[in-house]
Amino acid sequence: MGKIFCLMGKSSTGKDTIFKEIMARDDLRLGTIIPYTTRPIRDGEKDGVEYHFTNEKGFQILKSGGKVIEDRSYETYHGIWRYFTVDDGQINIRDNNYCFIGTPDAFFKMRAYFGPGKIVPIMIDLDDGERLQRALDREKRPENHRYAEMCRRFLADQEDFSQDKIDRLGIQRRFLNEDLSTCVEEIAAYIKLNL
Repeated sequence: MGKIFCLMGKSSTGKDTIFKEIMARDDLRLGTIIPYTTRPIRDGEKDGVEYHFTNEKGFQILKSGGKVIEDRSYETYHGIWRYFTVDDGQINIRDNNYCFIGTPDAFFKMRAYFGPGKIVPIMIDLDDGERLQRALDREKRPENHRYAEMCRRFLADQEDFSQDKIDRLGIQRRFLNEDLSTCVEEIAAYIKLNL
C-alpha cells in the first residue's frame, strides 16, 4: 500500500525547491500529483507540469462530476484563484508513493478522502522575517513585482498555518529550512522511515 507525502509550509519557506530536490532523488521513487489551478499561467510554466491550468467553468464541471478531492480558493488582488486536486487517474495509492505540495486544509481533505495513515504530513518551517525577506527578494525581480499579492499571502498564512490548526491536525514533526541541503536530507530520511 502506498502513501502520499504532503509538503506544507507558509509562503517562501522553500517548498517548491525542496519538492524538486526530493523528487529528483532516485532513492525515494515518488510519483508526482499534478494539481489543478484557475490562476493564470506564469512565464516559464507549462500546462501539465507545474499545474493543470483551467478556468472557473472547468473547475465547476470537475466538481459537479465528483472528481475534486480537495479544493482551496483565495481572494487575490487579481480575483479568485482556485487550487485543487482531482481524481483523474493519476493517483494509484495501492501501488505507488507520491509527494505533493499542499496546505493544512488540503492535508485534512486528502486524509479524509484516502483514509488515515495514507497521507503523511511534512511541515516546513522558517523564521517569519527570513520568509518575508525571501519573498521580497523574489518580487524585486523584473518579471515579478506582485508586492500586494506577496503581502496578502504573508498575512493569510497566519490563519492558514495557525498553531491551533496544526495541533488539531496532529502534525507534530517539523523541518526547519535554514539550510536547504540539511533540510532535504532530514525530509528524505523521514520519508524513508514512513514508506
